[in-house]
Amino acid sequence: MADPYAVLGVGKTASQDEIRAAYRKLAKESHPDLHPGNAAAEKRFKDISAAYDILGDEAKRKRFDAGEIDEHGAERPERKYYRQYAEAGPGFRYGRGTGEDFVDMDDIFADLFRGRGEGFRMPGASVRYRLPVDFLEAVNGARKTVSMPDGKTLDIKIPAGVRDGQVLRLKGQGLPGAGGAPPGDALVEVEVLPHPRFTRDGRDIRSVLPITIAEALAGAAVRAETIAGPVDVKIPKGANSGTTLRLKGKGVKHEGRGAPGDHLLELRIVLPDKRDPELERLVAEWEAKHPYNPRLKGERA
Repeated sequence: MADPYAVLGVGKTASQDEIRAAYRKLAKESHPDLHPGNAAAEKRFKDISAAYDILGDEAKRKRFDAGEIDEHGAERPERKYYRQYAEAGPGFRYGRGTGEDFVDMDDIFADLFRGRGEGFRMPGASVRYRLPVDFLEAVNGARKTVSMPDGKTLDIKIPAGVRDGQVLRLKGQGLPGAGGAPPGDALVEVEVLPHPRFTRDGRDIRSVLPITIAEALAGAAVRAETIAGPVDVKIPKGANSGTTLRLKGKGVKHEGRGAPGDHLLELRIVLPDKRDPELERLVAEWEAKHPYNPRLKGERA
């Protein structure tokens, strides 16, 4: 993978918010679900995710900038050991390898295991991953088979109602243990991608429903999209832009954790795309006979 800053298209002075915004934009554009069968898009998506795994974590970013880890997050041994041991007291043992100083690892492991015998056991370490998830998959739940940066394939259950930044723990899917000890866990941080129409407000879903002038004046039954699919909605007579309709129980469901939220539809009166002289004339004639000023509503006389 190239320099993570270049992959995300940001400078080294970019803020964490700028890095997060760049990642969200690129991840949405290159998401494999939008490019089925496109190997190049899939590789780019993996590179974007790997770059954000470094730069999206402030601690990792500092270590990368300092040259302590590479673009894959792997330690740079010569940096780590030199910093840790270069100022050690007289008699500290170094070995000579391929032209670079290195720590005598035989001594380190001898000290670590000395006196512990063959029964030494050490549980495996947990590993962290970041998983981009589509908005609808997050609110409705899904199953995903994903390839992790280390090449491992995991089958992950996305529970309904999972939140952005929530961490899913996959028991035993981390690094292997030593001496027969159990492996660590995989900690998967969910990154919920934005949706073009829906936003989330706790357990509620919000969206805008465009309506015509006639539908607002006379009322109508119109089709509206929800996270569970389209439903028919009744527009009351005299509805106005900003009026909010509540669709009970059409919001986010939490598995085994109470009732689902609602879907809040904000009505918005939309004029025709093209100017209509006849409509303009009719409205002007009506307003001449029935003048009103909506900006005076709520104001004191």
